[in-house]
Amino acid sequence: MPSDINELLSQKTWAVIGVSNNTDKYGYKVYKQLRKAGYSVFPINPELQSIDGDPCYPSLAALPKKPDAVSIVVPPKITEQVVNECNDLGITRVWMQPGSESKNAIQDGEEHGITVVHNQCVLIHTRSSAK
Repeated sequence: MPSDINELLSQKTWAVIGVSNNTDKYGYKVYKQLRKAGYSVFPINPELQSIDGDPCYPSLAALPKKPDAVSIVVPPKITEQVVNECNDLGITRVWMQPGSESKNAIQDGEEHGITVVHNQCVLIHTRSSAK
């Protein structure tokens, strides 16, 4: 497994951008899988107040503490904004779910010293550690 993936998976606190309360959507699946695997996870979606009884936050800046890693499950144009927000907040680890990445987002992240994982699904890599 590439070292960038191991680095992200070793982090304890995650934020999931693009959480959904629709159980068929990947935003929901990623959130639930990370929690099941034992991570502390902040759900982020400006249109939701809560998900499964947990408070949902409108943005990374609104979180009560800075996450160690961010999983992105949104369209590429929004991913580009999220990478800029991560840079502004000093968040240095980003996992772009398949379909959320763009060349600009990857390049911007790497240019700002952010460890970027892309073309990999966090669901696959956390399945074995799910409790």
